Amino acid sequence: MSWIPFKIGQPKKQIVPKTVERDFEREYGKLQQLEEQTRRLQKDMKKSTDADLGRWLSTRSTGWAAMSKSAVKISLDLLSNPLCEQDQDLLNMVTALDTAMKRMDAFNQEKVNQIQKTVIEPLKKFGSVFPSLNMAVKRREQALQDYRRLQAKVEKYEEKEKTGPVLAKLHQAREELRPVREDFEAKNRQLLEEMPRFYGSRLDYFQPSFESLIRAQVVYYSEMHKIFGDLTQQLDQPGHSDEQRERENEAKLSELRALSIVADD
Repeated sequence: MSWIPFKIGQPKKQIVPKTVERDFEREYGKLQQLEEQTRRLQKDMKKSTDADLGRWLSTRSTGWAAMSKSAVKISLDLLSNPLCEQDQDLLNMVTALDTAMKRMDAFNQEKVNQIQKTVIEPLKKFGSVFPSLNMAVKRREQALQDYRRLQAKVEKYEEKEKTGPVLAKLHQAREELRPVREDFEAKNRQLLEEMPRFYGSRLDYFQPSFESLIRAQVVYYSEMHKIFGDLTQQLDQPGHSDEQRERENEAKLSELRALSIVADD
């Protein structure tokens, strides 16, 4: 959209003030940046919800959301383990874990649905506006090129000797120029008025979505805290510290290693 200096086929007259052209480039540049940011944010949000649903798991993924599907599968595998049929205490523990994992997965799905509805869909709708905007800018650019071409034609006849035929062609060129100039000025004026308004509207448009995103995360992690707090109370054995459990496990492992079937040759 840059101003084109005088060259063959271009008018000598500066038909669009440099300040106007700079204003246009500045406003359109801001919208191009906004379009890219919107596209990137939509892509990142989609990746985030896909990860929450277990469609892909990055090694950098952290938190309960990324592991909900895997956690549910683990708890189901434990429930089907024959050991749970032989030990009621173990069965109770695994059942409590399975219930917690299913609750976690349900809240995770609810959070994803909320984000899809209140964040990703509005981003998608906002991004769908930019093709029309870019087309309006292209039409303005085409009108500007037509304006320059006809202005150069008028200037060519103005510089010639004022004979009858030249004056007739000059009159005809001016008549051709007038609607083209008016068309460009209308398109240029509309874009200069509406581009800043469109850019400024982004705050009012996105604020509800971002507030909803924050609320969804707060509700989700609050529920996760409650779920795992309840699970901890069900699983904790009074008077048993992590160090005591570790010593008990080591003692049991030593007993297993003492068996002749696992002894070193």
